[in-house]
Amino acid sequence: MAEWKNLDTLSAFQALKEKKDSVDLKAVMTGENGAKRVAKYSVPIGCGLTYNYAAKQVDDDVLAALADLAKEAELTEKYAELYNGAVINTGEKRLVLHQLARGQQGKDVIADGVNKRDFYVEQQNRANEFASKVHAGEITNAAGEKFTTVVQIGIGGSDLGPRALYLALENWAKANNTLKMEAKFISNVDPDDAAAVLASIDVAHAIFILVSKSGTTLETLTNESFVKDALTNLGLNPADHMIAVTSETSPLAKNSGYLDAFYMDDYIGGRFSSSSAVGGAILSLAFGPDVFARILNGAAEADSVAKNEDILKNPAMLDALIGVYERNVLGYECSAVLPYSQALSRFPAHLQQADMESNGKSVNRFGEPVNYVTGPIIFGEPGTNGQHSFYQLLHQGTTIVPLQFIGFKDSQIGTDVVIEGSTSQKKLCANVVAQMIAFACGKDDENNNKKFDGGRPSSIIIGQQLTPESLGALLAHFENKIMFQGFLWNVNSFDQEGVQLGKLLAKRVLAHDTDGALKALSDLFEI
Repeated sequence: MAEWKNLDTLSAFQALKEKKDSVDLKAVMTGENGAKRVAKYSVPIGCGLTYNYAAKQVDDDVLAALADLAKEAELTEKYAELYNGAVINTGEKRLVLHQLARGQQGKDVIADGVNKRDFYVEQQNRANEFASKVHAGEITNAAGEKFTTVVQIGIGGSDLGPRALYLALENWAKANNTLKMEAKFISNVDPDDAAAVLASIDVAHAIFILVSKSGTTLETLTNESFVKDALTNLGLNPADHMIAVTSETSPLAKNSGYLDAFYMDDYIGGRFSSSSAVGGAILSLAFGPDVFARILNGAAEADSVAKNEDILKNPAMLDALIGVYERNVLGYECSAVLPYSQALSRFPAHLQQADMESNGKSVNRFGEPVNYVTGPIIFGEPGTNGQHSFYQLLHQGTTIVPLQFIGFKDSQIGTDVVIEGSTSQKKLCANVVAQMIAFACGKDDENNNKKFDGGRPSSIIIGQQLTPESLGALLAHFENKIMFQGFLWNVNSFDQEGVQLGKLLAKRVLAHDTDGALKALSDLFEI
C-alpha cells in the first residue's frame, strides 16, 4: 500500500524548491536553443496527440527533481491502487472507478457483490441497444414517428462533460455523416434556459434524458417538471418521451414515468462521469454507439500511457508535476486552457469543474489543514477569440498565468478558403505558434507600453485532427493530470463538500426558514 503524505513533508519537494527561478525561459526559448527544446521536450499522449512542454520553465535538472518527487510521492503506485479498486475517495469512503467504464486494464473490481467492470459494460450495452432502436425507428413517439432530437437535463458533471464532448464532435459528425440526432442541454434552474431550448426544438419529436444519480437534484427535477409541463400542454404523455440515467436505488429507477433507465453508481463522480451512461446515453443517441465506443477507446489508450513510471513517457503525470511546480514553487495562482479549436468551446468549462471541484481543497485526505496552496484557478476560451479578449493581461499584466494550448493541424470539416496565400486553418495554427513564442520570448521596445517582458510559460497538446479517439485521449489526459495533482497535494480529489452548503441554505430560503442577512437578502428577491 502506498503511503499518503503531505507535499511539504517530502524531501524531494524541499529539493525541488531549490530549483526556483533556475530556468530563464526567455533565454532558453530564443534562437537555436528554442528549436532544440521543441524537439526534445515532447511526449506522446496517445491517439496521435503529443504533449509539448518546451515553453515551460523546466530543464533537465528540474525534470530530474520532478522525477524524484513522483517516486517519493508514489504516484504510479497510487494510480494503480485507484484503478484496482482501493478506497481512494476517503471523504465518502468510496472507490473511484470511472476508468473501468472505458475498459482500463486493471483487475476486475468486485464491490457491493457486483463485478463493476461487467456492470458498466452492461449499462453501456443497454444504452447502445436503446440508441440503435431509436435510430431504426423501433422506439418512437406515441404517433409512431421517429425522434429527431435528444435533450439532456442535468447539471454539473451531468451537463458540462457530455455537452463539451457533443459540441467537440458535432461538426465532425456532420462532415462524416454520422450525426444521428441533434443534441441539446438544459442545466440552469433559471427558467429561461429550459424555455429557450424548448423553443428551439420540435418537442413532439424530442426524447429527454433526465440525469441525476440520487434522483433528488433540485435543479434537475425542477427542469424536468418544466419539460413535463411543456409536453403535457401539447397533449403528449411525458412517459413516452423521457429516459433516466440514475442509480439503481434512486426514485427514478424502475419508474413507469420513463421509457427506460440506465444506471451508474457512487463510484463514478459526476465530473468524471462522461465515460459512463451519463455521457454514453446522449452521445450514443446523437452520434451512434460506434462513435461513443471510439471516444472510450481513446480514453483507455491515454489511461494506459498514464501507467508509465518514467515521467518523460507519462504526459499526464509530467503535466501534473510541472503544474505543482508552478503552483507551489513558482507561485502561480491561475492556469488558462486555450484550445485553438472552436469545437472545444466548452472544454475549458468542463475542465474548470473537473479541476477546481476536485482539487479546490484546504484539508488533506485525513481532514487536516494543509500548509500549502492546492488547486489553481482555471479559466479559458477558444483562440483566436481569446486573443481579442483577455490575452492583454496574459501578455502584459502583473500576474503571470501558465497557459495550456491545444491545437490541431487539420480542421474537422475538410473545407476551407485561401486568403492572402494561406487557409483559415493555417492562420489558426500560425496564431497559436506565434502566441507561444510571444509569451515565452516577449519583445523589447523603448516604449514601455509596447514592451513585452516574456518569460510566461505555456505548453501545448498537438494533434492531427479532433476525432472521437483524440477527444477521448484528451479527456483522459486531463482527468489523470488532475488525479496525479491531487495525489501530490494529498487531498481527496473525489468529493465536493464545498458544493453542499449553498444547497442547504437555498432549501432554508425556499422553506422561509431564514433570519439575519439570509432573510434580508431573500426579501430583496421577494422569495
